Amino acid sequence: MDKTVQTQFGANAASYASSPVHAKGASLARLVELVAPQPDWQVLDVATAAGHTAFAFAPHVEWVTAVDITPEMLTVAVEEAAKRKIENITLQLGNAEALPFEDDIFHLVTCRIAPHHFNDIDQFLREAARVLRPNGMLAIVDNVVPGSYRRGKKARRQRQSAAARAAGEYVNAFEKLRDPSHHRCLAVWEWETAVKQANFAVISTETIPKTMNFHRWAARMNVSPADTIRLQAMLLQSPAPVAAFLTPQVSSDRIEFFLTEAILISRKIEGRDRG
Repeated sequence: MDKTVQTQFGANAASYASSPVHAKGASLARLVELVAPQPDWQVLDVATAAGHTAFAFAPHVEWVTAVDITPEMLTVAVEEAAKRKIENITLQLGNAEALPFEDDIFHLVTCRIAPHHFNDIDQFLREAARVLRPNGMLAIVDNVVPGSYRRGKKARRQRQSAAARAAGEYVNAFEKLRDPSHHRCLAVWEWETAVKQANFAVISTETIPKTMNFHRWAARMNVSPADTIRLQAMLLQSPAPVAAFLTPQVSSDRIEFFLTEAILISRKIEGRDRG
């Protein structure tokens, strides 16, 4: 999957520098607000892409280290940092599931709109816990899929959970047709469960909807005309639970729909075996 990510994003790196969702999405400012970064902090931004999250934190902390697995993305990020005259930053190659850093050195680890590309989110979380200092913070933003907490014995509740899982699988298939490097978006409850199992305490969880222009969304990944037609059919003919989640809207000159981002802020728990 790493090669798929590198190929897909290497070919489309420049478009991420100007992508409104990545450069100016509502979750970016909200992430900084929720974290409340401190001037003496060392921050690690994982899967930085064009660097937008790293740049947002840089004015508030001592130093930001930003890593990405795609060299072309780092080239774009270096250029953007120079344009913005951001000097308290290091940009380097790095894999989210095998971070090239010693233990206990960062006050904060961030990762925004990237984990759905990771092969093993649990391994990424273990790595984040490893490189964080005692009581360090983990701040994640990622697209999420429908999901349910319901685990009851009643058949009605079981059907609702099954329907939510099916809707989540549909949304993931929709995303993967557009971007072969897409692995899997989690539901919010899955994220909360995963971070707790990685020895983090959840501080806050929020969700933010974001409006997507369908044709721009597809074009950013150079989707073929045939697959664009398939994606449009998947969107406009989606099952009711998926349509309620994506809420497609068609006008005379455009198709829009909504994706949902979760913002999850957690703190590393001390005194447990890291496994």
